[in-house]
Amino acid sequence: MTASSVDAPSPDIAAAGAERLAALATPPGALGRLGDLAVWLAATQGECPPRELTDVRLVIFAGDHGVARHGVSAYPPEITAAMVRTFLAGRAGVSALARAHGVAVRVLDLGVDDDLVGVPDDVRRHKVRRSSGAIHLEDALTAEETRRALEAGAIVAREEIAAGAQLLLSGDMGIGNTTPAAALVAAGLGLPASEVVGRGTGIDDAALAHKEHVLQQALDRTADRTDDPVACLTALASADLAASTGYLLEAARQGVPVLLDGLMAVACALTADRIAPGAAAWFAAGHRSTEPAQSLALAKLGLEPVLDLGLGLGEGSGAVAAVPVLRSAVALLRDVALLSELLPPDA
Repeated sequence: MTASSVDAPSPDIAAAGAERLAALATPPGALGRLGDLAVWLAATQGECPPRELTDVRLVIFAGDHGVARHGVSAYPPEITAAMVRTFLAGRAGVSALARAHGVAVRVLDLGVDDDLVGVPDDVRRHKVRRSSGAIHLEDALTAEETRRALEAGAIVAREEIAAGAQLLLSGDMGIGNTTPAAALVAAGLGLPASEVVGRGTGIDDAALAHKEHVLQQALDRTADRTDDPVACLTALASADLAASTGYLLEAARQGVPVLLDGLMAVACALTADRIAPGAAAWFAAGHRSTEPAQSLALAKLGLEPVLDLGLGLGEGSGAVAAVPVLRSAVALLRDVALLSELLPPDA
C-alpha cells in the first residue's frame, strides 16, 4: 500500500450544502452540529441534498495482543475469542445497538489467539497470525505481516463498498488493545506514555501505573522508528489495528465516509492520515471515549465527537449509537422547506 495524499470531499458540494442550510426555514445556526454534519455528508456523497443513509456497515476487527499477558488489562486474553462468538450470535452490546439502528455487522479474526473452530470461514479468511508480539519487548508484527494486514483491511473496505455501503464504521475487539492503540497515538503525536495511558476496561491505580511503565518501555524501544507510520504499525500495533488502518485508508481513497468509534478506531485514523495526508477529511468522530489518547488524537485530526456519553465499551458501539444523529442531519437538509418557499412571491 503506497503512500499518497487523499483528495478532500467535494468543495463545490460542501458550498452548495452550506448555501442550502442557510436557506432553510430555520433560524440561522439553529441546527448547530446537525447542520455541519449534513453539509459534510453531502460533500462526501457529492450530492446536495444528501441521500438518506440506508446502508450503514460496521466491520469489527478482532485480535489478541501479547502485551495483554503482562498485567495491562482487567480481563484475560481468552475473552477475545469468546466475544467473537458473541458477535456472531448477535448478543454483544454493539449487536443490540446495530439491530436498533439498522447497521449491518461483520466480524473478522485478524489475530485472535485461538483457532476459532466452527466459526464461519469468512471470519477467519484474513487471519494474519495468532496474537501480536508484546510491544514492550518485541515488535508486534513483521513487516510482511503488516503489509498483509493493511491489504486485508483494504480488501474488506472494497467488499463493503461494492455491496452498497454508504457509510462505514470500524469496530474493535481485543483484550489489551488500548495499550498498542495508545502507543500509536503517542508515537504519532510525539507524547510520553503518561499523557496517553488510560484505564481501558477498568484497571485499578496500581495496574494503571504498571501499564504506563509498559507503554513507555514500548515507546523507548521503538523511538527510532516513530517517524514512519507503517513502521509504527509493525513495531507497536497488531494485525487487527493494522487491518483497521488499511480499511480506513481504502474508504477515504474510495470516497466513502467513515464514522469512527473509540480509541482503537481513532488511533488507526490518525495513522491512516499520517500514511495518506488528507484521509481524515473523510472521517467523523462518533463519540468521545473515556481514554485520554482518543481525545488527543481527535484534536490532532480536527474532529469533534458527535456524542459524549462516557462510553468505554469499544466494539464500534459509540459509532453505532451516533448513526441516528447522522441520519437526522441528512433528513433536515433534505426535507426541511426553504424559507423562499414559505414567502409570498412579492416578499
